[in-house]
Formats: sequence, structure tokens, C-alpha cells
Amino acid sequence: MDKTFRTFDPHQVLLLPPSLDDWLPEGHLARFVADLVDEVLNLSPILADYTEKRGYPPYDPRLMVRLLIYGYTTSVRSSRAIERKCSDDVAFRFLAADQAPDFRSIARFRRRHLDALGDLFTHSLHLATKLGMVKMGRVALDGTKLEANASKHKAMSYGRLVDKEEQVEAEIAALEAKAAALLADAEATDEAEDATFGVDGKDMDLPAELDRREKRLARLQAARAQIEAEAADKARRHAEDKERRRRQRTGTSDQQAVTDAGEAAAAKARPKPKAQANFTDPDSRIMKNSDGAYIQAYNAQAVVDEAHQVITAADVMTNASDALNYTTMLDQSAQNTGRHPKQALVDAGYCSETNLEAARERQLACGADTFMATGRLGHDEQVQPAPRGRIPKDATLKERMARKLRTKPGRKAYSRRKAIVEPVFGQIMTCQNGRQLLLRGEDGARGEWRLLAACHNLRKIFRHAGTAGIGALAG
Repeated sequence: MDKTFRTFDPHQVLLLPPSLDDWLPEGHLARFVADLVDEVLNLSPILADYTEKRGYPPYDPRLMVRLLIYGYTTSVRSSRAIERKCSDDVAFRFLAADQAPDFRSIARFRRRHLDALGDLFTHSLHLATKLGMVKMGRVALDGTKLEANASKHKAMSYGRLVDKEEQVEAEIAALEAKAAALLADAEATDEAEDATFGVDGKDMDLPAELDRREKRLARLQAARAQIEAEAADKARRHAEDKERRRRQRTGTSDQQAVTDAGEAAAAKARPKPKAQANFTDPDSRIMKNSDGAYIQAYNAQAVVDEAHQVITAADVMTNASDALNYTTMLDQSAQNTGRHPKQALVDAGYCSETNLEAARERQLACGADTFMATGRLGHDEQVQPAPRGRIPKDATLKERMARKLRTKPGRKAYSRRKAIVEPVFGQIMTCQNGRQLLLRGEDGARGEWRLLAACHNLRKIFRHAGTAGIGALAG
């Protein structure tokens, strides 16, 4: 062959060791993450947790934080997947300095420092604010259902729990009677005793089957107690809110009467037969997602700033309804950024008499104008124009809000809601693989959601400032 090719020798021995800095091009996301962890982020809360001097030296926290931030930003969230990437992926090998921590070390580090990793969210928000990416002129509040790390088929309704508990109690009674008979026989025959309790067993040991049933009964009783406690708490809050509003209408104030009304309602509360508890992740709930399917999930909430789609507040709730989160989420956003937005856009899922009153008080107190949908619209349905003339004096808060949304400024402002918050959820679900949580329990779900939100903000910062902006962030 006459053609000459460039030299290619797969077995060429390098005279000098390769430099990690040559592995990635300039401006790569991994370089941004490395500089961010090394020069900007405050890891003192994580470092302060290492007080024991004995034992084998653990991996450097900077290495682990690098891997987790880059992994959660690029949809590699599983500890086993991160371990594989440390061998197969150039960016991960660059961040880990060619080390390869095993998945157990990664998972333990994430669980041990989950609170500190979740706090990276507020740090990322402060960095975005420092770069002028958070304006707080208009924000949108919305929620999305995240799949829990538990199957909905591992849940049981309250009615079935009661029946199953009685059945297991009867089975335990039968097994105890059988065990007593076996014990009597065991006194006469060593072979029967060994067959029942094992060679090293004692005559007071319970058979394995009986022990398994008792553990199962304990789980059933714990699930039943959880459902009953939730029903009592819900009844208490509803009765207290009702009594409080009744007192406001009459112009009287008696906190003790409100408390007594709540306690009385809680004492009478009975769970609905279809109320469920999950054995794998008891904090998760059966919820309806945007596709209309019922899944075992958590309700993830987010407040998003319009300017650069930076998340200003993030939290996780175990209640499927969004209505309970209007005040808490906007307050969290104001606390994180130090200021209230000029406009807050929320959908019909937050509409309630309590939230409408809170919206009016919020506007009077801090000038934050809320545009809250009072009813869901079809996909192609348009908001009707506002009627002409003055607003009737006897119009309710819901009627006033509906009329406000039908004005030209109201329609223009509310039309921006989907464009602000929906793309953020889409980016987290697709680019960060955040549709399903990996950690169980409400605290685990909250920490992981805040870490996902932090990585979303850091991706926005990277695209806005790039690696050149690290100097400004560190200053």
C-alpha cells in the first residue's frame, strides 16, 4: 500500500507518566466542578465530622464531593455507576485523580454527609446571586412527584392491615400451641428436640416460623399506628383551622379553644379503609403523577426565578396536595435570597381559602403580588377576559383572584408560569436522571432533592460563567 498513515502503536511504553491535566479539554464541566470544590465550596461541615484518628485513612472528602456533584449533574447518581465511571470515564478519572473508590464508600459518604450535601443548594443559590443570575422579579412555584425507592405493591391499606393483623395473631397463637406440644415431646426425645430447635438450641427457643410471624405482626402494628397517627394529625389540623377561622369571623381570639377543638377531633378520628402505608419506605405515599398514574412517591416542591431558571427554594413533602406548601415555600425562597419576589405565579393546585388569604396578607406586608389559578384549564383552553365594571363588594377572595387573572396584565403574567418552572423539572428528570429517588425516608428524599436542585443551579452557573467565572466566585 502506497498510502502513509500516522504512527499508531497501542503497545507504546510512555517514557514519562501522563498528566491528568491533559485528559480533558479546556472549558469542560469536570474542570468547573474540580475548581468549584477546591476553591469555592466550604467543606468545613464535612471535615469537622472526622474526629477519629485511628483506623485506615478514608478518601479525601474533596474527591467524594467532586464525584457526587459531577455525577448528580450528569445523570450518574448510583454509587455503583459512579464506581464504574471512575474506571471507564475520563472525566470521572480526572476528578478522582485516577483513584477508584468502591460503591460502598461512596454510598456511606453520601448517607453520612447528606445534610451537608443538601446545604450545597443554598451555597449554589448564593453563587448564582453573586453572578447576578437571581433577580426575584418574578418566580414560579410548582411541585412534581418523584418516585420513591419503594414499590407501591409493598403498601397495604388500613382495612387490609386490620384483617391481616387478626390473621397473623391467630397464626401466632396456633404456632405457639404447636411449639408447646413440640416442647413436651422434646423432653422425651432428643432427636425431636434437635429437629425443632437445632443441635445447640435450648428448650425455651422459639421456632423460626413463629419468630418470623411475630416480626411480621410488629411491622403490621407499626404500619397501623402510622396510619392512625396521620389520620389524627390531619383531623387535628383541620379542626384547628376551622375553629381559628370561626373565631376570626366573630372577632374573638382563644388559642386554648382552638387547641381543644383540635384534640377533640383527633380523638374521634378514624383512618379511611383505603389509607395506605408502605413497608419498604413508610414515609412515602401513593400519589398521582402528571400522567395520571398512581405511584409510590414524594411531593417535590421548587420555587424558580424567571431570569435564569435558578431554583431559589427546594423541599420535599409527604402530602400529595400542593396547597399546604404555598406559604412555606415562598417564605423559604425569601429567606434563601434575602428578598421577596415582586410576582409569584402558582397553579390551581395551591388554590384554597387559606392560601388566598395568605396571598392578600403577603401583598400587604411585602408587596409580593400572587397570581394563583382558581381552576384548572384544558390544554387548549384560554382564560376568559375580565368582565367590565367595578368589582362587587361582596366578591369572595377566589372570585377576586379569578377576575384578576382574566385582566390583560394578569393573563400576560400567568402565561409565563409554565415557561419558568416546567423546563426546570424537565431538565432535572432528563439531564440529571432525577425522576426516581435513590434514598429512602423523608430526610433522605429531601437531602437528595436539594442535592439535585444544587447541581441544577451549578449547571446554570457553568453555562453562564464557565470556568472563567471561578475566580469571581472565589473572590
